[in-house]
Amino acid sequence: MTRLPMLGGRITREPVSWLAWAASDVGRRRERNEDSFCTDAEIGLFLVADGMGGHAGGQTASRLAVSILRREVTAAAPTLADAPATEAARLSVAVLERAIEVACREVHERARLDRELDGMGTTITALLLGPHGGALAHVGDSRAYLVRDGALLQLSEDHSLVQEQLRLGLINDAQARSSRLRNVITRSVGVEPEVTPDLLPLAPRPGDRFLLCSDGLSNYVEPSEVVMVLESHLLAKAPEIFVDLANERGGADNVTAVVVYVRDAD
Repeated sequence: MTRLPMLGGRITREPVSWLAWAASDVGRRRERNEDSFCTDAEIGLFLVADGMGGHAGGQTASRLAVSILRREVTAAAPTLADAPATEAARLSVAVLERAIEVACREVHERARLDRELDGMGTTITALLLGPHGGALAHVGDSRAYLVRDGALLQLSEDHSLVQEQLRLGLINDAQARSSRLRNVITRSVGVEPEVTPDLLPLAPRPGDRFLLCSDGLSNYVEPSEVVMVLESHLLAKAPEIFVDLANERGGADNVTAVVVYVRDAD
């Protein structure tokens, strides 16, 4: 497990609520959409999963992982609701960590029992929000961005071979963008029975705008464009705008965008 520093302060001073929108598309070159997503505002769970495994495997892995995370977070919802504000982020991290642990084990077991699904897996980038705190969990190369006060923060770091090469200084940004290895990921949910997620506690603020997306979008948009779309357009239309941008620029992969807007509690 990788735990990252708290983002946004210790706790949210005033309780917050949220709105969310999503869009997903098969893209221009794929036959099926292996991305899955969740926008469950009632339990505060928002996530993108990009499946892999060929044939039915990728679609099965991503859908199964989303279903398991939703189930596990729903089961933990009463505990999160009763938690004091000072514990909200810590408990959210623990809930997501446990949910990904269960998802990884169950996806792997499903593949073990069905030869046609052998080797399937999925990325997961999941945001869990509560009135006083939340968390992000990340495995793979889907991404999470936060726009706050006009500035963009990439909250996730790709678990990919190209990212490792960048970190070691073996290639530069331009080489990374054109690398034939950029889709080779180093962590996924379900290929092995266990995985180590990155976990980030959050203190959301009113006005925060989150974007969760598969690499079918992040490969086609620049950081400045993420800010422009999330600040210049009606947020309800932002996911469709992102999908259209990806498709207009090639659409080589499935593309999914989930946008979450944090506001003052009603």
